[in-house]
Parts: sequence; C-alpha cells; structure tokens
Amino acid sequence: MTQQVILGQKDASEVSARILAPDLGVRLVGAMLALAVTAVHIADQGGVTALADPAWIGWSYRLIEAGGVLTALALLMPKAVRAGPAWLGWAAAALLGGGPFLGYLASRTIGLPGDPGDVGNWGYWVGTVSLLVEAALIALAVCMVRALRRE
Repeated sequence: MTQQVILGQKDASEVSARILAPDLGVRLVGAMLALAVTAVHIADQGGVTALADPAWIGWSYRLIEAGGVLTALALLMPKAVRAGPAWLGWAAAALLGGGPFLGYLASRTIGLPGDPGDVGNWGYWVGTVSLLVEAALIALAVCMVRALRRE
C-alpha cells in the first residue's frame, strides 16, 4: 500500500531522488561528527596552540583538525555553492574518519615512528571517544556515498 501511495504522488524517479537525497538533518549530523573529530584531536594535543611530539604527528593532527572543519563546511554548504557532486563531501567525511581511526589502531598495535610509548595503551579515554566518533562518521559517510552514487 505504501508503494501505491508514493508512486501515485509523482513519477518514480523523482520520488526515489527525494528519498535518497540527504536532508539537512543528516548533513548536520555528519558535520557535527566531523567537528567532533576535530575537537578530540585538539584535546589530545593539549589545546589549539600545542603541537604533539614528535612533530610529524603534531602536524598530522593539524591536518585532521583542518580537514574536520573543511569537511563540516562541505557537508553544510547548499548545492548551489558547492562544486561537484554531493557524494564528494561524504567521501571526504569517510576519509576524515578512516585516516585517524587506522592511525590510532597502528599506534596501539605496531607503534608509530618516534612514538613507541603508546603501544598497548588501549585505556586512554580520549582515544576511545575518538574511535567511537570516527566509526560513527565512517558508517554514516559510507551509507550516504552508496545512496548518492546509486542515484
């Protein structure tokens, strides 16, 4: 019965585009998750002005922080202002979540050059929050990319 009502309103292509298109609420959640990734990495470094040691990790954090802000903006921009297809913003969100997620796992398992002290340190609460936020962002972004690419 639901299909009859939906198909009776408009043609099927217009209805499916409306169902699959991300509305403001989904984009807002994605943007907030991207900003949460930024906030967690700022907190982990010790503030905006601090730089983690070794320097290459600190600058990696800076890239993640800037990427989080830019990703949030890309997700919130209206289609008229944003260049390229809508799924590109969600692909950036998946990369924003995936990069730090894999980096954290690497730092706790095999270790990173210049940072051997974090191997096995799974009890760090900021890291746990980071993993949860990044996993949520990855899940949302992958679902949105798949839905938008299907269009």
